[in-house]
Amino acid sequence: MDKDYLIKLTLAVYKVTDIFPKQEPLKFLIREKANQILADSISKEKIEKIRKDTEIINSYLEIAEKQDWVDELNFLVLKREYAKIKEGLKSKKVVSSPKDPKPANPHGILSERCRKILEILRQKEKAQVWEFKKIFPEVTKRTLRRDFEFLLRQGLIDRAGENNNIYYKIR
Repeated sequence: MDKDYLIKLTLAVYKVTDIFPKQEPLKFLIREKANQILADSISKEKIEKIRKDTEIINSYLEIAEKQDWVDELNFLVLKREYAKIKEGLKSKKVVSSPKDPKPANPHGILSERCRKILEILRQKEKAQVWEFKKIFPEVTKRTLRRDFEFLLRQGLIDRAGENNNIYYKIR
């Protein structure tokens, strides 16, 4: 497993759980499990333990999601990433981070702009980058494309069309 990827994922868990109420026990359980997965990833002998821990952390995240402390999309991203780890272990594939050298958000937590993009796509059903350039005039088209690539990698949106007729829609 890619150590840098797991470190970034663990940092993302800390950022999301930091928003939980100060003494919430679930906050510490989730962090402890993320730390354990990171620590166990160093040993090839602990693959089964990592599988179990990914199931446990996803259960904790489901409980936390129901509390409405944090935007549900952040939980969706974290659960999806831990599911990838579990799947990678099942098929004995190496789980690695996305190959984009400049991801829109290296920690996997949705930015405010990405949330707004998703809201707009829910309302419009489909849209092109130029339409979002009008909504976010201070953001370059390249940055918007990076946001869309990030959302595609997270499995939250789909891309359709070709050449100048590419549009995005909610998955």
